[in-house]
Amino acid sequence: MKRLMYFIAATLAFSSQAVAQHSEQNHAERFEQLGPMLRSPNVYRTASGAPGHLYWQQQANYDIHVELDDENQAIKGTETVTYINNSPDILSYLWIQLDQNQRAKDSDSQKARTSKIYDKMSLRQLESILWHDQDLGYKIHSVKDTQGNDIPVAINKTMMRVDLPEPLKAGEQVEFTIDWSFNIHDRTSFIGGRPGYEYFEEDGNYLYTLAEWFPRMAVYSDFQGWQNKQFYGSGEFALTFGNYNVSITVPADHMVGATGVLQNPDEVLNDTELDRWNKAKETFDDPVIIRTQDEAEKLEKGKASDTKTWVFEAENVRDFAWTSSRKFIWDAMAVDVGNKNVMAMSYYAKEANPLYEQYSTRAVAHTLKSYSARTFDYPYPTAISVEASNGMEYPMICFNYGRPDKDGTYSEAIKNGMISVIIHEVGHNFFPMIVNSDERQWTWMDEGLNTFMQFLAEQEWDRNYPSRRGPAHKIVDYMKGEKQYLEPIMTNSENIIQFGANAYAKPATALNILRETVMGRDLFDFAFKQYAQRWKFKHPTPADFFRTMEDASGVDLDWFWRGWFFGTEAVDISLTDVKWYQLDNRTPTEKEKAEAEAYDKYESYLTKTRNKEDVTETVLEKDPATRDFYSSYDRFSVSPSDEKAHKDFVASLNEREKELFNSGLNYYELTFKNIGGLVMPIIVQFNYTDGSSEVQRIPAYIWRKNEAEVTKVFPTKKEVASIVLDPYRETADIDEENNYFPRKNIPSRFELFKRNSGPRGAASGTNPMKEAKKKK
Repeated sequence: MKRLMYFIAATLAFSSQAVAQHSEQNHAERFEQLGPMLRSPNVYRTASGAPGHLYWQQQANYDIHVELDDENQAIKGTETVTYINNSPDILSYLWIQLDQNQRAKDSDSQKARTSKIYDKMSLRQLESILWHDQDLGYKIHSVKDTQGNDIPVAINKTMMRVDLPEPLKAGEQVEFTIDWSFNIHDRTSFIGGRPGYEYFEEDGNYLYTLAEWFPRMAVYSDFQGWQNKQFYGSGEFALTFGNYNVSITVPADHMVGATGVLQNPDEVLNDTELDRWNKAKETFDDPVIIRTQDEAEKLEKGKASDTKTWVFEAENVRDFAWTSSRKFIWDAMAVDVGNKNVMAMSYYAKEANPLYEQYSTRAVAHTLKSYSARTFDYPYPTAISVEASNGMEYPMICFNYGRPDKDGTYSEAIKNGMISVIIHEVGHNFFPMIVNSDERQWTWMDEGLNTFMQFLAEQEWDRNYPSRRGPAHKIVDYMKGEKQYLEPIMTNSENIIQFGANAYAKPATALNILRETVMGRDLFDFAFKQYAQRWKFKHPTPADFFRTMEDASGVDLDWFWRGWFFGTEAVDISLTDVKWYQLDNRTPTEKEKAEAEAYDKYESYLTKTRNKEDVTETVLEKDPATRDFYSSYDRFSVSPSDEKAHKDFVASLNEREKELFNSGLNYYELTFKNIGGLVMPIIVQFNYTDGSSEVQRIPAYIWRKNEAEVTKVFPTKKEVASIVLDPYRETADIDEENNYFPRKNIPSRFELFKRNSGPRGAASGTNPMKEAKKKK
């Protein structure tokens, strides 16, 4: 038989009638497994999230010759593609991406873009509505086989189908040549985009950032066949790994930076630049300036009539990009990554100094070390940052933002913005340039993961770095927005309304919460590194990421993926009820004495407050016999049998039970409502009357049987003065006003900024629970 221990009657210290906004079902689907929502495991992709024993992927090698026309801002080129069919399938045609066609006069991206007339509009807004009549987009002059015969093609906007003369069998390869050209557009105009040119009116020169510049093979994969979705501008790229040999012909006074390793430095660099370049290869502390600002400014004043050809080779990359200008300053330094020297470099015009000279290459080196420590050693020989007033990433090279004012001064915001974008774009070498996800379908798999890694690298750069994305509380404004403007993270890239918040910030925040609050750093870091190493130089899907994180950590995260990645619910956990209990271990005599004292106080209170004229005579006053009976009855008397029963009960307790019986613990029963719908761990901070605090962490699984409301009792030795939910703002709770006992006003953002950053809700000197109990 269970022994019963009695508690002093509960004191209702606090109650709030919050009502959940989501379904009133106690048990919905938030803890159901993701199985039916993910692709079934197979021989190509295992249930553990690793590549299967028959995993395959295609390969496309390129030999390209391209020439830049600096007078007319155009390029023409010839590429020979060797496509290797590693799949088990027979292919009768191939698909090639023609991304430049997204900017053509008849582009579907313009036709499908909504527009509106406002009372006041800028010229740029109006131009974007009118679009343009420029001759942009690819001109495909020929597609031929190795014998020089034409191969039939069909161009569908930004995709081109190559109809093979003979089916390409498994294990075979095909070679063909494409001649093409296009006019380069002004990327600073309303047409926008990451590649193109920028014109500098002051000196009459151009700075070219050439990306999406050659016809590129689309991906053929085991999980979707051809990825031939159209390019509308937002959903970026799915690309095939391969080896590149690229010859780039430019004006002789231009400096060129590109994916890969320069093969002919002695032909394109002068003796001074070559000496500095060789010195940079052995310099690990500070960048060596290979072409100085003075030297670049002299070149700006003239235009060479002859040309030079720069030759680059790159192995096992998914893309190739390059930049060219006579305005470039160039610096470089060596970085030791995994016992291998990597050349970190920067190219920038004088307009980007002194910022880029001071910070750019150092930020590149920092990024390589930070990301490598959490994923895999950076495998490529170079990493380049180019200042081009934008941000976009390619293997070994990226185009970044960050210019001071014309007098060379700059604000902290400009400096930090520059460092952030360099870290972000260089970081893209890891995701998706090496861990090669499909950006056109799942932007979050590269932008979200990379933004999370960027946050960690920023905090390593400076512990007080003002990171814009990553901390949980910074996603709150998005999470509590109108539902019609929210989509799941898993939404296709082209269908997202708030692109930055959805594809960058929310997944980065989710991963940060996973690491800091749900899994813990050790489990998360191990699992995340496993994912990176399993899928480097391969094509992962979301299922591969979800499964690997669970497989390598031993943590069931299906509820987390379902809520954060497949849903739009927000976190809003409310502390709605607080009750305080103490175990009643008094003897019967002690109990009755306390009750008698309480009764006497109550009677005294009634006597003092009763108004004889307004109160009707009681039954006792009307009936003398009844009055005489109650006057002789002692309602607080204790019988010997009561005392004996108590002694017998205490005597029957074993040592553990006696210890518990006499512990003097306080029991606080807390009720939590899940108003937002997104289940999360419950983090409770108890502030005690002696000024100390304690944080208790309850896993999200507490919601598994009732996703709307849960109650939990917390025993404490000390008396609680106040309670705070989510004191360190770890869960992205959208309503912090219902996180307190007792309720309190939340400081404005300005007031919050002025205060020290610590747990919210410090312990107070009074105890509202005790005050409530006294009044009772």
